Amino acid sequence: MTDSLQTAVATLRVVAAVPLREELCELIEQLEPRVEVIRDQSLMRPMRGAADWSGDPDFERTPAQQAAFDDLVDSADALFGIPDVDPSALARTVAANPRLRWVMTTAAGGGSQIKAAGLDREALDRIVFTTSAGVHGGPLAEFAVFGVLAGAKGLPRLREDQRLRTWPDRWEMRQLDEMTVLVVGLGGIGAECARRFRALGARVWGTSRSGAHVDAVDRMIPLAELASAVANVDAIVVTLPGTDQTYHLIDETLLSAVTPGTILASVGRGTVIDETALLAALDDGRISFAALDVFETEPLPHASRLWSHPSVLVSPHTAALSSREEERIARRFAESATRLMDGLPLRSTVDTVEFY
Repeated sequence: MTDSLQTAVATLRVVAAVPLREELCELIEQLEPRVEVIRDQSLMRPMRGAADWSGDPDFERTPAQQAAFDDLVDSADALFGIPDVDPSALARTVAANPRLRWVMTTAAGGGSQIKAAGLDREALDRIVFTTSAGVHGGPLAEFAVFGVLAGAKGLPRLREDQRLRTWPDRWEMRQLDEMTVLVVGLGGIGAECARRFRALGARVWGTSRSGAHVDAVDRMIPLAELASAVANVDAIVVTLPGTDQTYHLIDETLLSAVTPGTILASVGRGTVIDETALLAALDDGRISFAALDVFETEPLPHASRLWSHPSVLVSPHTAALSSREEERIARRFAESATRLMDGLPLRSTVDTVEFY
């Protein structure tokens, strides 16, 4: 956090830079009366569904509307969301508005959007950037549990037998309370995963950069020992953000060390996993099942073999979506506004060196 943000302020002019329902604008103002939320719904791209922050791409502002939108955004002390969820629009308003002091992204992995804006060091030091990290932890953890259970219970085999109307001899399914699950990344999402797997009886291992203890984790694994750890687990859950440091962390070397039949679930960012190496591991059975909500390229290219691989479950980056997401993020914003205005540190700040 910059020095200028460590001093309490009396009022805060917030501009909703993405679609935000009127009742949620009012909720923020009720929760933190020192905030004024400036909005003009007529300038916003309509949402096509829950938490569709970027809005309908077919909506086009007239030149006059675009000028009005830019003027509105440029008047802010703080922004709810990156304008139009467009890094170039963020760069434009940062350059135009020296009074801007805080931006909260609606994405948990908003660090990548900040990086894409290409801001200079002066801007990165002047403005505090926060994300909605943690808001999506519960839904993503549920998907991770679903993915590991789908692999443990042989969902592809069950679906194929059902399709063929085959009644096979009975076969043994794997039991979660007899499994060791390794959670790679113990931030807000990873911690939620750990709690849910522990509640279902699994032994939970986890890895994080800090190495700090996390409730529900039975054993902390140093990153340097990740390759040896994967040889002793039944499932791997990847929750890491996409950064230069995490790029292809799950690669051929790591996947060559797993025990054959390992289950993998991915709910962080798709760039953490080398998909070519993953496909090879799926083909030879090192990975028996992969439940993927995120991919290296999104939308997943039509030609990708992941679409048709019998041991892969493809989810179109939708596991976190919830009808309550917008309200949760609005409440997080109000809480953060209170902390900022009282001169307290904000939660889920973006590291503007590694952008996570």
